[in-house]
Amino acid sequence: MSEFLEILTHGRRLQGAVKELSLAELEAVQEKLGNIIEKRREKAAEDQEKEQEKLAKIAEIQQQLQAAGLDVSDLEVAPAQKAQPRKTGKKRPVKFILTDKTGQEHKWTGIGRMPKVFKEAIDSGKKLEDYSI
Repeated sequence: MSEFLEILTHGRRLQGAVKELSLAELEAVQEKLGNIIEKRREKAAEDQEKEQEKLAKIAEIQQQLQAAGLDVSDLEVAPAQKAQPRKTGKKRPVKFILTDKTGQEHKWTGIGRMPKVFKEAIDSGKKLEDYSI
C-alpha cells in the first residue's frame, strides 16, 4: 500500500503509471477521486460541528454549575461515598455428614436442595438426624 501512495503522491511517477489510460478512464478516476474528496470534506465538517456542539454543551454546564455556586470538584465522589467492595459472608456450618459405601464423605449445611446421597439414604429408611453432627 505504501508503494501505491508513493506513486499517487509523486507527480512524475503518477504520470508514468497512468500513461496507458485513455482520456475517458482518466476522467472516471478523476470523478471517483472527486467523490472521495467531497465525502471527506463533509465528514470533516460534520466532525467539526459535533466538536462545536460539545464545546457549547460544556460551556452551558459550566454556567449552570457557576449559577448554582458549585465547582467541578464538588461533583467528585467523596472517598467515604465510593462504592466499597461487598464483603462475602462466612460459610455456613456443616450440619450433616454422610459417608457412602466407597468411604467418601458428603457434607450438607441443611440449606438448599438435599443432595442425592442424603435423599437416597432417607428413602431407604434412614433418618436425617442419623447424619447430624
